[in-house]
Amino acid sequence: MYKLLSHNDLDGVGCGILAKLAFHDHVKVRYNSIASLDREIEYFLDNNQQDTFLFITDLSPNEKNEKRLNDYYNATGNVQLLDHHKTAHHLNEYEWGKVLIEDENGYLTSATSLFYQYLISQGLIEKTNSITEFVELVRQYDTWEWEKNENHQAHRLNTLFYLVSIEEFEEKMLERLKSSEQFDFDEFEKKILNMEEEKIKRYIRRKKRELVQTAMGEFFTGVVYAESYHSELGNELGKENAHLDFIAILNMGGKKISFRTIHDHIDVSAIAGEFGGGGHQKAAGCSLTDEAYQQYVAQTFHIEPIPEDAKRNRYNLRFSSFGTLYKNLKEEIFLLYSISDFDWVIEKNKLPLDQIFTSFYEAEWFLKRNYQAWLVKDEVFVDYLMEEAKKIRHQE
Repeated sequence: MYKLLSHNDLDGVGCGILAKLAFHDHVKVRYNSIASLDREIEYFLDNNQQDTFLFITDLSPNEKNEKRLNDYYNATGNVQLLDHHKTAHHLNEYEWGKVLIEDENGYLTSATSLFYQYLISQGLIEKTNSITEFVELVRQYDTWEWEKNENHQAHRLNTLFYLVSIEEFEEKMLERLKSSEQFDFDEFEKKILNMEEEKIKRYIRRKKRELVQTAMGEFFTGVVYAESYHSELGNELGKENAHLDFIAILNMGGKKISFRTIHDHIDVSAIAGEFGGGGHQKAAGCSLTDEAYQQYVAQTFHIEPIPEDAKRNRYNLRFSSFGTLYKNLKEEIFLLYSISDFDWVIEKNKLPLDQIFTSFYEAEWFLKRNYQAWLVKDEVFVDYLMEEAKKIRHQE
């Protein structure tokens, strides 16, 4: 017999689907949150299932259970852990642990891709086009390569995962991977996915208006409350507010925080690790501990949301020869303009700041981080220019 303990997200359930394809009725699969894994391990070890081979995928045990698992392995040889999170790298010290973040070809791994390779190498599963495509979609979604590759099929697979129960998703995928030569969605799934994508867009538009900005130590952070669509929301907020180092998404009902970043120089798994969480460089999470609550809720609750940049302007545009006008919640006005090809300045309430910037984006980045200013609508910009023109005429 086999037992698989895996995560309860797409990557973790992908491992469960592979286990059922390989072992059929000879495997018991349990999906876990990060917090519940150690309880499952303790239950397994306490029941002395010496003849059962234990797989752990996409999650890692605490220090106490590391030692207990090592004892079980030394007694039986029946343990294999497969993970791809940097926070689990120390488990490579054990013979039963394999933690690989990047493969020999330079591709980021997922638990599903690592488990697939393991099963193939052990002769436990037959490699097919449909399974290989499914595994690659899971890998690209989990590592966010799907966005760089514009592989929306991977994103849609994750959306479908959250639209149905885990049991229904498993059943659908098992049937499809057993019977189809190529992986694809059926017509009904395509229709509900189109509807869900429109729903996600509306949700994100609403949440954009609720984002607050704050400085936390060396970082500038965006904080928003949201129960759903954390990956899509974090990615969209990060792209629209590139001056922020990362986005913190607070799920108050679940008492959790999700962290997302679009930047290569930020590692949000380290930020989550400060509160006992973990994850990937660009996507991580943790429980809302007392310390996290104080930092992300108590200290930010009073802050007003950042208004969005004006979207449909014809005149107040970035790089405009007349300058680009911004405003903040203190009603301060900022004009950003060039004085040469490589020198950009900012006027605050018509007085220039001391700094000189080498590009428009450097100046805007500084302005948004330090003054929380936004691009104003055309009518405000035109009124500003007309007022300045009147002053010039009076002076003449």
